[in-house]
Amino acid sequence: MRPPADMDAETDTSFAAFGLPGEPGSAEFWAAAGAPASAPAPDGGWLTLFLWRGSQASVGFEDGSQSVPLRRWRDTDCWYAQVPMPERRWTTYQFLVDDTACADPLNPVGAGGDRSLAATPDAPAQPHWPVVGADDVLPVPRTRIRWNSERLGGRRTVRVHPAGGGGPVVLLLDGDDWLYLHPAMTAFDSAVAAGDLPPVTLVFLPSKDRQVEFACRPELWEAVRDELLPLVAESGVPADLDRLVVAGQSLGGLSALYAALAYPELVSRVACQSGSFWWTPDALDLPDPLRDGPVGGELAARLREGADLSGLRIAFDVGEHEGGMLPHCAVVEGLVEEAGATVQVSRSPAGHDRVGWRHALLRDVGWVLGAP
Repeated sequence: MRPPADMDAETDTSFAAFGLPGEPGSAEFWAAAGAPASAPAPDGGWLTLFLWRGSQASVGFEDGSQSVPLRRWRDTDCWYAQVPMPERRWTTYQFLVDDTACADPLNPVGAGGDRSLAATPDAPAQPHWPVVGADDVLPVPRTRIRWNSERLGGRRTVRVHPAGGGGPVVLLLDGDDWLYLHPAMTAFDSAVAAGDLPPVTLVFLPSKDRQVEFACRPELWEAVRDELLPLVAESGVPADLDRLVVAGQSLGGLSALYAALAYPELVSRVACQSGSFWWTPDALDLPDPLRDGPVGGELAARLREGADLSGLRIAFDVGEHEGGMLPHCAVVEGLVEEAGATVQVSRSPAGHDRVGWRHALLRDVGWVLGAP
């Protein structure tokens, strides 16, 4: 996102383009205020208005864009920012007040207790994902597995849900995000009921240390193969382990493709969103891992050494606004296809952001399972 627009010359009518009546800060104004609204920007794209009532604050974005300080409208309780956004963008944001992050109290669409969601008017809809407020408690699957892993160490709770009665196992990496921030259980149930997905069994795998567990190392996948999947088979939930789908985002996407390379007998269907293909063993020591390391990182190097991926069906997606991620993803996508995999590539209207991944998650799981 570009820096905020120059607001020094604004007048009392500057918010009229956003559909807000009255003097900013007035009772009439606050009665009409709601979720961030967008208006066409003079140089293309959109200006999106974020409103906050009370004390000084700034608005932060999940995709790592620079936070934007809010300005006070004259001597009122109205704080605001007009943030330039590109065409077609979903975003997750929160207000930052001192050391506290909180959801937008004017926006009914939340993601967890301290995040809100917004989209530009031209951003495509996200069917099957319900409107969830920041204060809502999301439903969780009744079946839970207490997994005490010898290979990974420690205990974790893995939830299991048979959408539509159950079927192929869909292993959701970063499972707690899909339980407590974005209601994947509800969304998959809706997609199955609508005929957009076949029945599946969701396995929500939480991570303890993402940078360690999702690196290109064998421990996680040997533990999944030898410990977790047998527990799923014994859980009493219908689960087709012979058609396992691994769905991962960011470092989880890196790990999912690594598993398909290292354990093709285990992982042959992957839904990968915004895979961290810049990763190398020393990437985090670089000033800017996305720009200072080799394009495609460790996995591109492995793929160039030769691999037979003819048994792999993989859907890649990355946000069209992700900037430095795009060259890494493009290189890996091409190398995977050259290695014989059946590949689908798409770009979502978002940055490096869960709200951009969630529509691709449903669509791509359906595709790797052969759904129309």
